[in-house]
Amino acid sequence: MKKKITTYEIALIPLFTALIAVCSFITIPVPNIPFTMQLFAIFLALACLGGRNGSIAVALYLVLGAIGLPIFSGFQGGIQKLLGPTGGYLSGFLFSALLYWLITSVQKNGRPKIRLKAVAMIAGLLVCYLFGTIWFYVVYTRGGNAITIGRTLMLCVIPFIPFDLLKITLALSFSVAIEKRGALKKLFAKKEEGKKAAPEQQDKGRA
Repeated sequence: MKKKITTYEIALIPLFTALIAVCSFITIPVPNIPFTMQLFAIFLALACLGGRNGSIAVALYLVLGAIGLPIFSGFQGGIQKLLGPTGGYLSGFLFSALLYWLITSVQKNGRPKIRLKAVAMIAGLLVCYLFGTIWFYVVYTRGGNAITIGRTLMLCVIPFIPFDLLKITLALSFSVAIEKRGALKKLFAKKEEGKKAAPEQQDKGRA
């Protein structure tokens, strides 16, 4: 039986979509492929929301960016960004999330264990590298430029590996801390209390 998305989850999905967008603005400009914190936010969303809802958050981010909102790196947006040299990494984000969902769904009872999450994130990272590297190679060579696969890997993958592994470590650490403290549920509970308090205050004012 498929689990329905709760109101609590519906509230959290756009919250993490916004987090991915904010982290895309944290950019260190380097040649060809910019260094951003998008992957950290994506893996944190997956670890906190789970594979299904995390994938929805990633998909929502891509859709909003594709229709023109400037939420991709460098405050850019539009379908042309997805079709550009780094577009493979953007589409790779979604396939990374879907693979995470597939791998973590192996554990049927309870939330996925930290080791399973780590394996799923590393597998997702490799998928992102695959999509990003292939697309970069296609776009680069289609313009009449010559480049080897080895050179493409040196530009698009090798320099980023230690930083991306650090992002996975941070995402796992933050998700564990958030889960232990119940931070997301407390945030949602405060919002609900605020909504309930507003009508009561209005009634008192009328009286």
